Amino acid sequence: MKEPVKVALLGCGNVGAEVVRLLHEQADDLTARIGAPIEIVGVAVRRLGRDRGGLPVDSSIFTTDALGLVKRDDVDVVVEVVGGIEPARTWLVEALSAGKSVVTANKALLAEDGGTLHDAAARGSADLYYEAAVAGAIPLLRPLRESLHGDRITRVTGIVNGTTNFILSSMDATGAGFGEALEEATTLGYAEADPTADVEGFDAAAKAAILASLAFHTRVGAADVYREGITEVSAADVASAKAMGCTIKLLCIATRTGDGGVSVRVHPAMIPRTHPLAGVGDAFNAVFVEAEAAGQLMFYGRGAGGAPTASAVLGDLVAVARNRLAKTRAASESAYADLPVRSMGEVRTRYHISLDVADRAGVLAAVAGVFAKHDVSIATVNQSGRGNDAILVIVTHSAPDAALAATVEELRSLDIVRSIASVLRVEGE
Repeated sequence: MKEPVKVALLGCGNVGAEVVRLLHEQADDLTARIGAPIEIVGVAVRRLGRDRGGLPVDSSIFTTDALGLVKRDDVDVVVEVVGGIEPARTWLVEALSAGKSVVTANKALLAEDGGTLHDAAARGSADLYYEAAVAGAIPLLRPLRESLHGDRITRVTGIVNGTTNFILSSMDATGAGFGEALEEATTLGYAEADPTADVEGFDAAAKAAILASLAFHTRVGAADVYREGITEVSAADVASAKAMGCTIKLLCIATRTGDGGVSVRVHPAMIPRTHPLAGVGDAFNAVFVEAEAAGQLMFYGRGAGGAPTASAVLGDLVAVARNRLAKTRAASESAYADLPVRSMGEVRTRYHISLDVADRAGVLAAVAGVFAKHDVSIATVNQSGRGNDAILVIVTHSAPDAALAATVEELRSLDIVRSIASVLRVEGE
């Protein structure tokens, strides 16, 4: 038997504890798969005295000195499940620069400054794996960077945040408003006490940046991603979507544009109930990939939770351990394309707009005139009366988002428009 592959674990919360448990329970199988045993030689935590629930690991290997642990000569692989930008970036750059393989689930760091990690990995000729950073246990990132490496990916559309998907699914099923659905998600443990990162789209935007980087061989950061959350989605929006045969999902959409660039965005959108992503309910994740040769591919499963995320971490750990034993490393970052990232205003999309207007002659013509002025074509119009007012629901054809946004702004200034009840994009048709 070969010498053990020695691992430093940074973080021992829900995911870290599951990593320790699975390493212990599957020790024999993992040893057979790798060709050598895995040995945890240190675990960095915030507090030493905390009850770890009887984890099968010697308490003497716990430390609060994460950087010191990373620098140890006997460490082969660093597994990081702490999250955040700093000090995680410092720890991982130190490890990679020293030639130690890294497995991380840190989507925020990868989206904010993944280039620094990849540069450090190149300097140290080390592996950097991060399957657990997007969509939990779903095998997604490795297919993008390996299985589809011989193809040309044109579009990636995904539901990558379980909390928001649970909320929107609940609103669709029960007719509840956003506040009620969020309260339910919090009670059931799907939403954090502070759900801002989820409901405002920050979590999904970080994942979108990682997906786009891999799909289009271009460094895409969180700042390049257009982002909207779901806090403004109302029960009336959900009902309107139903009437159109659609449902509302928070989508991350990364597209190769016709002019040689890429667009990356996260926002709520109406999609037809016939679309494969429409049936993804509860807190599940799914990603729909379109490629020139492979066609349409769907990846589906649980996108969060201690055990699913730990499963992805262990898959990466097996890969990097095998590489170390073979004295090789995985293919380095592929960012050769370096495509320009287009602004949201340049992206072509469709709008669903609900207007509360005065119910009198000439209103529809005035509204249509604003759309024509901005060169936005109307696909459908539905009007329903309500006393002296009327509700106009307009769905547009595809147009640059900047033109659509300018149309909405001008509509707000018309005295015949009492209010704009909602504006949602329409995708997937």
